This record gives sequence, C-alpha cells and structure tokens, in this order.
Amino acid sequence: MQRREFVTLVGGTAASWPLAAWAQQPTMPVIGFLGALSASRWASRVEAFRAGLRDLGYVEGKNIIVEFRWAEGNYDRLPDLADELVHRKVEVLVTHGTPGTRAAKQATKTIPIVMAISGDAVATGLVASLNRPGGNVTGSTFFSPELNAKQLELLKEAAPSITQVAVLMNPDNPLMNRPSLQALETTAASLKLVIPIFEARKPNEFEGAFVAMANKHVDAVAIIEDAVFLPNPRVIADLASKNRLPSAGSAEFAQAGGLIGYGVHRLELFRRAAYFVDKILKGAKPADLSVEQPTKFEVVANLKTARALGLEMPTSILLRADEVIE
Repeated sequence: MQRREFVTLVGGTAASWPLAAWAQQPTMPVIGFLGALSASRWASRVEAFRAGLRDLGYVEGKNIIVEFRWAEGNYDRLPDLADELVHRKVEVLVTHGTPGTRAAKQATKTIPIVMAISGDAVATGLVASLNRPGGNVTGSTFFSPELNAKQLELLKEAAPSITQVAVLMNPDNPLMNRPSLQALETTAASLKLVIPIFEARKPNEFEGAFVAMANKHVDAVAIIEDAVFLPNPRVIADLASKNRLPSAGSAEFAQAGGLIGYGVHRLELFRRAAYFVDKILKGAKPADLSVEQPTKFEVVANLKTARALGLEMPTSILLRADEVIE
C-alpha cells in the first residue's frame, strides 16, 4: 500500500468508523517469553511450547502473540529484557531457569509468571511452597540434589574403576550447592568414592579448574548444574575429554560431548508450560496453581566419548538410555 493511500484510509474511511466498530476489533493476548540463551539453541524447546499452545487452541498471529527476548547467554541482560516485556504489557511472562525467573519476578509483582522449568523454586525463594506458591509465580520445578546423585551413580556404573570424582561447582550459588553437595556426599559414601570440590565462577575459570583437577589426579568429574555452566556444556565437555576424564552432568552436557547425562525431560516441561498459560488467560491466578514437578527423566549415553576414553558403555546403561550418541 502506498503511503498516500494509507493516510487516506486512516484519515478517511477508518476515521468514519463508529466507536462500536472500533470496540469490536479483536485484541490478542500477548505472551512474553524470556530466554536466557538464544533462539537457535532453544528452537526445539520453543517449538515444544508452541505445540502445547496449539493443542489448547492457540495459534500465533491468529489468537495469540508471543514476544521473545533472548539474553544470548549473558545473564546480566535478563533484568533489562524482563523490564522490556513488562513495559510491553504482556499478560503472562514465560521463563526458564532460576536467573530468568528471578529477573522476571523482580521486574513485576502483578503480571503472572510461568516457569517452564526452574531449579528448586522453594529453596531459591521463587515460590512459598509447591501447593500454595503465593505471589505471581507458578509452573514447573525440579530438585537438583536427586539429579546430581543419580548422575554420580551412572558415572560410577559407566566407569567402575574410578575412586576420586571431582565436583565442579559455582561457589556463588550456595542455595543450590548446599543440598546438592549433601546428596553427592551421601551417594559417594555408598559408592566408596572421594569427591573433592573444584570451583569456577565464570567461563574464564573453567580451564583453571581442570588444571587443578589434573594436579589432584582425579579419575572423573561431575558437574553441578548452574547458570554459569548451562550455556557452556561443550566447553566443559571438551575440557573433560582433553584431560581424559569420564564426566557426568545434565542431558545437554552429554549431548555436547560429556560421557553420561541425566536430567528432566525438558521438552515435555516446555510443552506443559502452555497449560499454565492457558489457565491464567482463562482467569486463574498463579497463587492458586500448584507448582508441578517433572515425572519424566532422560538418560543420555555418549558412546563416541566412551570410545575416545577407552571405556565400554555397560549394557545396563544402554538399555535404560533414552538417547545413545554414536
């Protein structure tokens, strides 16, 4: 349409529409999606969320709008991006991870927030309790300690000869680390493992941590999931391989080159986030929607990494694996 034609439309025909006609123009609810990483890296999860919306009758551009903001792995950007979505006057904010959910919660006390997935939401203060979350946050949460303990069990099963397993953690995340370390210590004792702790606060400290592991002559490494590690699974997996260390972490970590991965089925949780969005758009309050815990978990076994380390992946793990990387 030419500019002159557009001006004529706005100043002429449209201006003559009665107020009732204006009132009948449909308005679509706007959903804000606050992403900690990038659109390309999270394409499958975004598609899972969209599929969940479609299952409930929502089609982008037809009866709903989704506004995306991506931090591209720079978590310091999350507060500003959350503010942008709040000023956009979205009706629901969808987040993932503790940093993103915390940024959203700091940005608004009134707009409903749906956690597609987040670490222990009670321990981190995002909600008051699972059954009665209170405030404006609901969604799905998982408990890292149980996952970390299972990852250590699988690592020992995959590499039976190990006796000393380094634990890589971010010391600036005490709320998440304390219960995870307790679970790891209990599991390590039952498996007769020693678990020295190694710290990294930023990506530029990863290599130094692995140098310290080499000096300590550890046999393997387990990763405590953290916002610093989450965007960098391949870097950490490559360092583990370079130092010939069998490694365990999240499913994404094994997909990036780690030996063993165990974690929640994230695509299912992103699809489930649409359920909470639907409930809220139909009038439910987040405070009345119980926070859910995942029921589906996945095991990832990386045979390529096992071969490079001279390990034979046990049949017991391969039979349980949801994904085997050749």
